[in-house]
Order: sequence, then structure tokens, then C-alpha cells
Amino acid sequence: MINLSLNKKVIIFGFIFTFFSSFGQSFFLGLFNAPIRNELGITHGQFGNIYAIATIFSSILLIWVGKKIDEYQIIYYSIFVILLLFLSSLFFSFINSIYFLAIGIFLMRFSGQGLMSHTSTTTISRFFERTRGKALSSIWFGLSSAEFILPVLITYLFVFYSWRTIWQVIAILIILFLPFIVLNTIRNIKLDTREKNENFSKSTKIKSWKRIEVIKDYRFYIVSLNMLAMPWIATGVFVYQSFISDSKLWDIYTIPKAFMVYSIASIITLFFSGFLVDKFTSRKLIPLMNIPLLIAMFVLFYYQHEFSAFIFLGLIGVSNGLSNVLGSSTWAEIYGVKFIGSIKALTTAFMVFSTAFGTAIFGLLIDKGFSVENIAFISGLYVVISIFLLMIIRNTLEPIKVRK
Repeated sequence: MINLSLNKKVIIFGFIFTFFSSFGQSFFLGLFNAPIRNELGITHGQFGNIYAIATIFSSILLIWVGKKIDEYQIIYYSIFVILLLFLSSLFFSFINSIYFLAIGIFLMRFSGQGLMSHTSTTTISRFFERTRGKALSSIWFGLSSAEFILPVLITYLFVFYSWRTIWQVIAILIILFLPFIVLNTIRNIKLDTREKNENFSKSTKIKSWKRIEVIKDYRFYIVSLNMLAMPWIATGVFVYQSFISDSKLWDIYTIPKAFMVYSIASIITLFFSGFLVDKFTSRKLIPLMNIPLLIAMFVLFYYQHEFSAFIFLGLIGVSNGLSNVLGSSTWAEIYGVKFIGSIKALTTAFMVFSTAFGTAIFGLLIDKGFSVENIAFISGLYVVISIFLLMIIRNTLEPIKVRK
């Protein structure tokens, strides 16, 4: 890593951090749903409520802690996040009651899904300018790789090891590997460090909005409705994958295997979306982001065959690839990068909160006797409404330009 350019080192840092954020992501925690519920004797709905409440508290705290990335050098902030993720993973292996489960999920959602991904995407959004789209698509390969590898790997490891042992091994990997990565990639990066680009004109800049200004902008909420569709719906699917398999009469390995298609679709989409963002801008691509997700809900609603699981998760993977890139680059395009840490702390908190919403809604509907088809219809309706509102304001999504 010593001989690599600074640009490449920052990409490697972002890639590794997004990979390790998977330990707090719903697709990963959902793999432990069944063994934890069986050991603690709780229902789908109870697990969902605990998951939702813990996630909500993590999203609230993220608004404040995430903002601090604008105040400290990234190396110090990253070390703090690594230590927190290590302690959270270790704590998760000792869960033996619903109270510890709530704390464990809170810690993993806050440190993993929240701070790890926030640190990665904020660093990339701030550092890169002309090639921001390709840079963001590159780092999100980290999470897609995790989504490809981990579901089948963890399912296989359950045959030989307890879920507690698996979490202890994860904690050891975090504390041994991540500090080495940080020290060899971003040690010399400052808050105002930018990618090297001699040909890019600096004469025209866009206004950098403060978070208080963003909160007062109506466009922010309509764009957020679209940004949040993917996380809350996908979270419900991931956390309750066993319910979907049981409802559709699929084999226990069907969805874990279908995650490979999801991951491949995400990776392919990421590859192309980075180039598309740099060419057309995120603002023009947002209306297309959730179309595959909408089709996925139709597939889940209408089809029963096991093969539909691969189509269903593949389509979600396409929307996931688009949303990962657009969800970071759009805010930088519209609101600038000077205060992007505090803005993304808010949007990441919204994202984390939406996953709590998805978990709670899915769990509530399941306990109320709703079928998986009913849930797919409700999810699809949300997507349609959010896209419709976005189409109304799409021509207003332009940054305010200022001259130096």
C-alpha cells in the first residue's frame, strides 16, 4: 500500500470500511434472527420491535456523533469507530436476555451500519470531486462483496460453530485488521484534502449548505423519501427472510444462495452507476433508482417458484447499487461538501431510522397475519408515491453556484 497513490489509498480505506459495516447491516444480523429467537424464546414481532427500538436510538445518536467527522481529522475519527465496532461485536457474543439483545443491536447498528458507512462515504464524498461517482461506486463494492460472501459463509459456519463463537471471531478480526488499514491509507489526510486533478477548473463552486439550511429545504424531504425506500424495504426482507422462505415454501438455503445474485447485481450496477453519475449527475438519475425495487415487489407479490427468489433479490440488488452511489453523491452535488459530514450524519440517521421502521412494520404486519404478498403490495405502493413526488420536483434539483 506504501507505493500506491493517495487517491487509491482512500478508495481502499472506503472499500474496507464498507465491507466491515456489513456486521451492523440488516442482511447480516438477519442471519442470526432464528438462533437468537430460539434461544431467547421470542416471536418474530418481538424481535422486530426490539430491533426497531434499538435502531431508532442508534439513529438519534448518530445525528450528533456523525457530525463530529467535520471537526476531527479522519484518522482519529476512524480509530474511534473501529474501537466501538470491536467492543460492540464482542458484546453481541454475550447476549443472554432481551435487554442485552436490545443493547447489542443498538451497538451494532450504531457502530456498524451507522458510523462505519458514514465514515467511509463522507471521506470519499469530501475527498473526491470530479470522479466522485466512480469513487463511491468503487467503495460500495466492499459491501456488495460482503453480501455475496457472508450469507452462505455464515450459514455454513452455523453447522460447526455457535453464533456466539462467530461473533467473537468477528471482534478479533476487527481489532487486528482495521487499525493496520487506517494507518496505511488515510494517516496523512486532512479535512480539506482533495483528489489530485490538474485539469479540473476551480473557478466555479457551489454553495455549501449548513445543516440547518438543509432542514428548511422541502426538496430534501422528497429526495429522502426516495432514498429511504430501499433501506426500509430491504431491511424488512433481510430480517424476515426466514418468514418469506416459510411463506413461499422455499428451501432454507434458497434466500442465502439468492443473495449471491443480489450481490452480483449490486456489483454490476455499481460498476456502471459510477460512470453514469460522473457523466449525467446524480440529480438526473434519482428517478430511476427505485424502479427495479418496484418490480421486485411485484415479483414477490405474484410469483411462488423458488427461482423467483433469485429474480426478486437480483432486482433489489440493482436498486441497492444505484442507491449506494446516489445516496452519497446527490447530497454533495446539491448542498456542497464543506458541511457534508453533518448533512450525511442526518441522512444516515434517517436511513438507519428507516430500517427500524421497516423492521417494525414487517414484524407488526406478520404478527397481525398479513401475508408476504400483502406486505409486498404495501411496499410497492410506497415506492410509487415517492417516485411520483420526485418527478414533480425533479427540475428544481440544481445546486446554487457561486464564483470565487
